[in-house]
Amino acid sequence: MDNIVDSLKNAYQEFIAAAATLLETKESSAAQKAAATGAALESFKQQWELFIVACDPEEFVESTKQRIGSECLVDEATGSMAGGHGPGTASAALDAGFPEDAAQ
Repeated sequence: MDNIVDSLKNAYQEFIAAAATLLETKESSAAQKAAATGAALESFKQQWELFIVACDPEEFVESTKQRIGSECLVDEATGSMAGGHGPGTASAALDAGFPEDAAQ
């Protein structure tokens, strides 16, 4: 989970840096403005797209499900009670889904 948060944080910081560069470039002199603004705008667009990919909720949910599923399988295999998991509860918990899903 930490690597997902770090990835999202890095993508956000790079996006904000590109936005700042774009705004600073727009403030520059008119002679330099055209070429520099074009490059800054392209960088901004690229960082925006990377940020959107990092924020993909489907990817985040799928990654989280896989991580939890893997942890639960290890708990079941070892008989560990760590994290409140007991044998047989991992599969049931994943299959049950979220309460919001039942309301739909």
